[in-house]
Amino acid sequence: MSKSGNTVLGLLAGTAIGALFGILYAPDKGSKTRQRLSEEALAARDKMNSEAHDLKEKVSSSAHDLKEKVNSSLNTKKGTLDEQIESIVTDASHKADDVISSLEKKLAKLKDQNKKYQKS
Repeated sequence: MSKSGNTVLGLLAGTAIGALFGILYAPDKGSKTRQRLSEEALAARDKMNSEAHDLKEKVSSSAHDLKEKVNSSLNTKKGTLDEQIESIVTDASHKADDVISSLEKKLAKLKDQNKKYQKS
């Protein structure tokens, strides 16, 4: 036989011996082992579903809290902005009144000067 034939024969023999020892030294029957594996797989699936649900709830709660904080911050900033705009409009109105008063005084002076020139 060739080396590759010996290798294949060795692999087959090793597989057969491993299977024989697995059957002889298995703690339970195959049906019990399959049942136990099935139950453990179902338990693992249920645990993963539960953890996924908990994570979803945590993320949802965190998103809701973040949304509330953002809304609160925006409302506060909007109020501050409205106050600033009102302040600017009020200041502009007072300055406009000051400018109008100043212009009226200058106009009165110009009228007085004009009267003096007309009399001369």
